Amino acid sequence: MDQLWANRAASAEAAVAKRHLKKLWGLPGTQLGVVAWPAAGQHRRFGTWHYWWQAHLLDNLVDAQVRDPDPERLKSITRQIRGHRLRNLGSWVNDYYDDMAWLALALERAGRVTGVGRPRALDKLADQFLGAWVPEDGGGIPWRKQDQFFNAPANGPAGIFLARYEGRLRRAQQMADWINETLIDPQTHLVFDGIKAGSLVRAQYTYCQGVVLGLETELAVRTEDARRAVRVHRLVAAVAEHMAPDGVIKGAGGGDGGLFNGILARYLALVGTSLPRHTDEDEKACKTARSVVLASARAAWENRQTVEGLPLFGAFWDRAADIPTAGTKDAEFAQDVDGAVNSSAIPERDLSVQLAGWMLMEAAHGLDAQEAEPEIHVGE
Repeated sequence: MDQLWANRAASAEAAVAKRHLKKLWGLPGTQLGVVAWPAAGQHRRFGTWHYWWQAHLLDNLVDAQVRDPDPERLKSITRQIRGHRLRNLGSWVNDYYDDMAWLALALERAGRVTGVGRPRALDKLADQFLGAWVPEDGGGIPWRKQDQFFNAPANGPAGIFLARYEGRLRRAQQMADWINETLIDPQTHLVFDGIKAGSLVRAQYTYCQGVVLGLETELAVRTEDARRAVRVHRLVAAVAEHMAPDGVIKGAGGGDGGLFNGILARYLALVGTSLPRHTDEDEKACKTARSVVLASARAAWENRQTVEGLPLFGAFWDRAADIPTAGTKDAEFAQDVDGAVNSSAIPERDLSVQLAGWMLMEAAHGLDAQEAEPEIHVGE
């Protein structure tokens, strides 16, 4: 089975490379992902580039290097990092803490796993998160600078990064505890989006569940605190019940939402590979997490389209993907709206959707490479 998922992940990587990877402004030694395919001129010129999508592209390249170490991919990882910094006007930081957290996670993994490190960037990003911690204002760290919205998509990935980063474990624990005390739905046990000026924002997104699973799993690995694993058990069960109909993770369309299901798959896979297995409850959570990822990956693969021999994934893994056609109208493409990116008219056009499909294939491969697929299925 291992080679099956390795081959599918390699095909997903090749599709993104062919359709989306391009030099930044023609500069040698750089690359970024063009955010649409087929693309408009502004996309090919990187007038639009979406910082946090590029961070996930980097993270996927790291996944691929783990799967199939290759000197050429190391060059691609280096080009991606260089392109990101140049397009961000020579800086690693921006005004959005969630954006910076995703980049920090990808850069930390690139350094630790592949040896392509940027330690000064990690120090700078860590300082951003540490300095943004404002319990006196109700947080947490905010979504963006000078904002009173404290949410899981900022605190979750920043917490995972700080848990992995030297000497920052205590703050990661504080962030996890803040989420647990503030954002857990007492009925479903899912994670709410955030709290804004003291009022709960009750939306429940798949990626919020993913980052909290990732954070609590990292802390379960690194501490003796038994509460961490219990929280993972509870959230895995809630995800399986409420966010994976028939075992397949729900989609959220294109734009930023195109990444949501992939992020949940990544961190469910982390549960499956990394949660310490001391009890029957630990085993059950790991098996359930594995089952959801593998069922989602099978569905996404079965529902893909094939274009010039390479896969095109759907925004919703439980239904057939749509093939986008060359568009000429701005309305057909994803647009930035108040700090978020909405969907293209055909979501499969968006790089985010294709990154999530690739992320899912890498997650399935990582689970399958560790051990044979378990017999448990969600709902049994």
